[in-house]
Parts: sequence; C-alpha cells; structure tokens
Amino acid sequence: MASPDGASGVGGSPEETELSITLTLRMLMHGKEIGSIIGKKGETVKRIREQSSARITISEGSCPERITTITGSTDAVFRAVSMIAFKLEEDLGTGSDGVSAGRAPVTLRLVIPASQCGSLIGKAGAKIREIREARLGVPTGAQVQVAGDLLPNSTERAVTVSGVPDTIIQCVRQICAVILESPPKGATIPYHPGLSLGTILLSANQVRG
Repeated sequence: MASPDGASGVGGSPEETELSITLTLRMLMHGKEIGSIIGKKGETVKRIREQSSARITISEGSCPERITTITGSTDAVFRAVSMIAFKLEEDLGTGSDGVSAGRAPVTLRLVIPASQCGSLIGKAGAKIREIREARLGVPTGAQVQVAGDLLPNSTERAVTVSGVPDTIIQCVRQICAVILESPPKGATIPYHPGLSLGTILLSANQVRG
C-alpha cells in the first residue's frame, strides 16, 4: 500500500510513493566530468556511494565518453544525482585560480530507451513543458531537451538537462517519475560509447569485461 504521506497528498507524487522501487539511471559523461566524479584515488565516487546508498558504476574505456550507471531506491538515486550535480558545479565552475565565476550551468545527459521518450515529451510537448516548470507553473530555468536521433548502435536517446543543480535535480525527479510510470516497450539495446566496428570485432573474438 502507498505510504500515508503519498496517500494524504492531493495527487500524491510518484517520487513520494515509490521510494522502495529500484531505479536505474544511466548518464553519459565526458572525461573531465568523469575525473571530477571519481576524484583522487576514487575518493569522491566512494563518498557519493556511501552517503547516497546508491550503487554507482562507471564504464571502462579510453574513449572521451563514459556511461555512469546509478542504481538504488529512488531516494538513493536522487541523492547521488544531487551530489554529482553539485560536485560538477563546484569543479567545472571554478577557474584555474580557484575562484568561482558565479554559478555555472551544469549539464547532465541522461540515456533513456527511445520507447520511453514519447511519454517524456507528451502530446504536443505538454509533458516536457511540465517537467521544465516542475509542476509549479513557474519556469525552473532548466533546459530539458530530448535528442531526435538514437545514440549510435543502440535504441536509446540522450535527454539533456542543463541548469543550476537545484533546478536540474527537480527536473530529473520528474523525468524519473515518468520513466517509472511508462516502462520501456520491447528490448532495449543499450548505448556503449566509442563502439566502432573494430571494437565490436575485437570484443567478439576476445571477450573482455
């Protein structure tokens, strides 16, 4: 049964009533962002794992892009995303002299099965407009864009969320609520960054983790 909190709220939001559901969120990150999240000797990612209680894995490889996978209860995943967003703002928004030039926008690129993107956009873009406004009818200042094309060799698309951490976390919560309500249809071929034909042939002959 739904928790009393979820039941008592008018139109109780999914993020309140589904904290026990396991959620997996995949994010596409570039080298500098990955370095920021891992930290020296892996200290940062270890701290985020411990404080959020989420399982966080980062794909191997030397290509410029990597996939960061966050798994756990919705509450744990949101905590991890929040910590990652604030860490990116802290590291990427600070100049080499260590002085921040104001709050630089942070960009998170979520990787979502294409079959769920229609639900995310909604009729005539109504749902994505609602996500940008975080249901308050007031623009959050965050940009949310769903890529029109599939990511290479996959059935997934990139959903880009940009803004200051507070606002993009609100948007990620709304996106996750839609994902939980609309499971992917059919088989999903996950995106693997940097997979060229040569890489595919190599992995077929020599299986590596």
